[in-house]
Amino acid sequence: MTKQPSQAQQQDYKEKMQFEQQQIRRRMSRIKHKILILSGKGGVGKSTVAVNLAVSLALAGKRTGLLDIDIHGPSIPQILNMEGKVVRAAENVILPVEMTDKLKAMSIGLLLQTRTDAVIWRGPMKYQMIKQFLKDVEWGDLDFLVIDSPPGTGDEPLSIVQLLENADGAIVVTTPQELALSDVRKGINFCRNLKLHVLGVLENMSGFVCPQCGARTDIFKSGGGEKMAEEMDVPFLGRIPIDPQIVQACDSGRPYIQAYKHSEAAKAFSQAIQAFMEMD
Repeated sequence: MTKQPSQAQQQDYKEKMQFEQQQIRRRMSRIKHKILILSGKGGVGKSTVAVNLAVSLALAGKRTGLLDIDIHGPSIPQILNMEGKVVRAAENVILPVEMTDKLKAMSIGLLLQTRTDAVIWRGPMKYQMIKQFLKDVEWGDLDFLVIDSPPGTGDEPLSIVQLLENADGAIVVTTPQELALSDVRKGINFCRNLKLHVLGVLENMSGFVCPQCGARTDIFKSGGGEKMAEEMDVPFLGRIPIDPQIVQACDSGRPYIQAYKHSEAAKAFSQAIQAFMEMD
C-alpha cells in the first residue's frame, strides 16, 4: 500500500508549487505577448509556420522568442540550423540561443546528445520540462514569445496554457482537406474550454502555383480553412501555398521567409502577422 504524504509534506509541496508559479509570472511579465501555435493533428506544417511567423516578427523589428515545447519531436533546431549550438547556463538561469539581435530560440532538441535520441517520458516529466522552460530560461524583454506546441490537445498544450495563465491566444494551423479540419475544430474547442482566445486559423499547403507557368493546382483542395473558421466564428489569417522551396529551406536550416522573401508564401506569412503585430 502506498504511503500517503504527511500534512507537512503536502504543505511543503504546495508552497514549492506557489513559489515556482511566482517565478514563472516574474519571468513572463517581461514578455508583452505570448502566442501559441497549435494544430489538431500532425503533418500540417505547424513547426514550419511557427518558425516563419517568429522570423517574420523579428524581421519586422519585434523582439521575438521562439519556444519549442514539442518534447518528443522537436524540429525547431533543424529548421533554424541550430544543431551544434550550445545552451549555456549562468547564475541559475538557462540562456536561449540568440539567432539574431531580434530572435532567440529554445528547444529540448538542443539538450539532446544526437538528433536521433528518443525522449521517452510520461506526462509529469513533460510538465516539469515545460515549467523549467518558463521559469528558468532568461528571455529578457520581448515583444513576442511564439510557442510551438505539438499537435493535438494533450499534455503539452494543456500544461503550457495552465502555466502561462494569461497567454494572448493561439493560432491554429490546418490544411484544407476535411480530414485535417475535423481535428482543427477540436483544437478550437480546446481553446474555448480553457478560455484561450483563438487569434485565427491559418490554412497551410493551400494550393500549388507552378513556378514556370503560374498555373494553380489545389492538391489538397482549397478554402476549407476559411469556411471552417467562418463556421466556428474565429478569424481567418490567410492561406500559405505549397512551395517546394519551403522544404528546401527547412532541410537546409535557413528560414524560408528570409531566403525567399518575394515569394507568394513569404508574403502570406508576413500578412498573417498583421493580425497581432500592433497588440498593445
